[in-house]
Amino acid sequence: MSTHSPAASAQSTREVIDAYLARLAERDLDGAVRLFSDEVEFLAPGSPEVPWSGNHAGQQGVRTFFTTLHEYLQPEEFTVTHIVIDGGQGVIIGHLRDTVKATGKPLTTPFAAHLTVVDGKVARYHLFEDTHALHRAVTDG
Repeated sequence: MSTHSPAASAQSTREVIDAYLARLAERDLDGAVRLFSDEVEFLAPGSPEVPWSGNHAGQQGVRTFFTTLHEYLQPEEFTVTHIVIDGGQGVIIGHLRDTVKATGKPLTTPFAAHLTVVDGKVARYHLFEDTHALHRAVTDG
């Protein structure tokens, strides 16, 4: 039985999400990775042609995801429009615009990221975005 009240859990979830977004804005990869649990399940579905897509495990998987993402994309805009919290669950909703470095093509997509926070760490992260637009921007398709 949990000793945390729902409000405390929601507050903790919001604090982790706020810290995560701050680390992303600062391009602080080490700080962002530390917010994830050692056993985090990190899901970024997409085309096999997109090097950072797929399932990643643990902090090293999170680091690999973001390192690869930054190798391939030049960020232009990252806007969060909503953050929804329900206890240990949080959803970040927004849109982004990047340029694919290799192709010069723009990538514009809405996104949602569903996070599960356990004991002050992200234990599960599931990214939702326009994977078709991402595939087209990365490939000649």
